[in-house]
Amino acid sequence: MEALSELGDFLKSRRAAVRPEDVGISPLPSRRRVAGLRREELAMLAGVSITHYTRLEQGRGNGASDAVLEAIARTLRLTEDETAHLKRLARPVSGSRSTPVRAPQVSASARQLLTAMTEVPALVLDRRGDVLAWNRLGHALLAGHLEPDARPNLIRMLFLDERYRELYPDRTEEVQLAVASLRLVAGRHPDDRRLAELIGELSMKSREFTSLWARHPVRTCTSGVKRLCHPLVGPMDLAFENLDIPGSSGQRLIAYTAEPGSPCEAALRLLGDLTAVSAHDRTS
Repeated sequence: MEALSELGDFLKSRRAAVRPEDVGISPLPSRRRVAGLRREELAMLAGVSITHYTRLEQGRGNGASDAVLEAIARTLRLTEDETAHLKRLARPVSGSRSTPVRAPQVSASARQLLTAMTEVPALVLDRRGDVLAWNRLGHALLAGHLEPDARPNLIRMLFLDERYRELYPDRTEEVQLAVASLRLVAGRHPDDRRLAELIGELSMKSREFTSLWARHPVRTCTSGVKRLCHPLVGPMDLAFENLDIPGSSGQRLIAYTAEPGSPCEAALRLLGDLTAVSAHDRTS
């Protein structure tokens, strides 16, 4: 992934999404050949020279100041995540290509925490979405069709694993968030070879992924509610929390909980009981 090309593509996608009339420009449909704002219109609204802005869209953003980038971000109505992404693309960090790729390791304390969370589905992911560890209930919730010692990539599964796809009755929000989160990580780590391989694989194998990736979504999500339809216990609405693990190069612990006294809590408890029976059978 080349950060310079990403910068131009990102700016073009956001410029195309801004309607002229929304920023006080009266459009003349017969004379407009582009969707959204023209380069010169954006430059004028942001208060920067057209030459300077054109250089940015050409991927030459190393000399751009915070003031210029923030003016462009305000004009494009970028979110906080998108603005931070713009700055990273405009001023990529160099010199990381020589860093060797090492397999991520989960700390002993994080593993102990997962084991202790007997009534809460939980797992540890790396920044690419690879499962590094999960507790018994986390495995049963998300990938009971796989062996407990499997270490899949959840984003790959979302697009390529039919059983996992069926877990989400309304996939639209889930796939959009997955791609937007992956874009954010790609902007932070443009030289991550394994991340580039994942994106390349999904681009080759999934039209849905390719279409979403081309829109350049950028978004992070640290908490919320997942609506699931589990093959063993049926529909559940589970709250989730993403917790960064300090000093772990992007690892995060995700835990799922149900509203106390709700049918979802009962379903989660049933899944735990079924999981315990299954685990006993495997060891008998």
